[in-house]
Amino acid sequence: MRRINAGTLQINLGKLCNQACHHCHVDAGPKRKEQMDEKTAHRLIELLEASPETHTVDITGGAPELNANFRYLVTEARKLGKKVIERCNLSILFEPGQETLAQFLAKQQVEITASLPCYSQENVDKQRGKGIFDKSIRGLQMLNKLGYGQKRSGLDLHLVYNPGGAFLPPDQAQLELAYKKKLLEDFGIVFNNLFTITNLPISRFRKSLERNNQLQDYMQLLEENYNAATLESLMCKFQISVGWQGHLYDCDFNQMLELPAEVAGKHQPTIWDIESLGELNLKNIALENHCYGCTAGAGSSCAGTLA
Repeated sequence: MRRINAGTLQINLGKLCNQACHHCHVDAGPKRKEQMDEKTAHRLIELLEASPETHTVDITGGAPELNANFRYLVTEARKLGKKVIERCNLSILFEPGQETLAQFLAKQQVEITASLPCYSQENVDKQRGKGIFDKSIRGLQMLNKLGYGQKRSGLDLHLVYNPGGAFLPPDQAQLELAYKKKLLEDFGIVFNNLFTITNLPISRFRKSLERNNQLQDYMQLLEENYNAATLESLMCKFQISVGWQGHLYDCDFNQMLELPAEVAGKHQPTIWDIESLGELNLKNIALENHCYGCTAGAGSSCAGTLA
C-alpha cells in the first residue's frame, strides 16, 4: 500500500499531558519529559511553506498545548493558509497558564477535536481520571460560548468516542445522535460531529490487554472483522506523521511503535532529510498487525469511521 498524497501533516508535540488515560496509545502523562524543541518546530513551518499540497495541520500530543511551541505552530500555519486541527482533552483549558487558550483557538479559527469517551460521568472518570468529566463539560460549555459547535460560526467542534474495553465502537451515526441528545438536554452543549475511534493494541492499551489475558482475543476480533472497503480511505494514505524529535512516520500509531516512513537511503528519516512533504507521496506504507485496528468493522481514523 502506498501514500497517495501528504495532504495532512500530523504533528505530535510530545508525551507530556495533564492526564494519564488507560487507553492512551501515546503512553502520555504528567511525568513524561519528551517535548518538541524550537528548532524542530521552525523546521516544520519551513516544510509547510515548501509544501502547497499539504492543506491541513493536525496537532496532537500528549496535551499539545503544554508545549512551548504550540501557539507558534498554530499561528504560523494559519498565516500560510493551512487548516489547523487541535486534539484537545478539554481539561487542559483549566490548567495554570492556559487561561487564554480557548480564546486563542477561536481567534485562530482552529478546528477542535475533543476527547469525550462517553456522556456519563462514571465511564469518563473511570477511563480518564476522577473529576475529568466535570472539567470536560465545563470546557465544552466554554467553547460553545465562544461560538464553537454553533451553526454558521465557522468554528468546528468535534467529539471523540473510543471504547472503554476490548471491543469495537458502535455505529458512529447512531451514537452521535445519542451524544447530541444527551449533552443538549443535560448540559445545553452542542457540537458538530462525533468520531468513533478503535483502540489499537499498542502501548498502554496493549499492556492492559496483556494484564487481563485479552490480547489474543482482541487481535482475533480485529482480524475477523477486517473490512476491505476501508482500504481506500485509510488515513495513512493521505497524511504524514512527525514525532517530537522530527522523525517521519506514516501515522501516529506507527510513530509509537517506531516504524519509520519510507525515505530513500534513510533508516530513520527526519524532517531534515526532505525538502518538501510532497517527496513522501507514492511511498510504501509500513504495515504490521496493529493495522487491523483501522480496517476492522466500519474502519477507524482520526476523523472517525471509514466505510
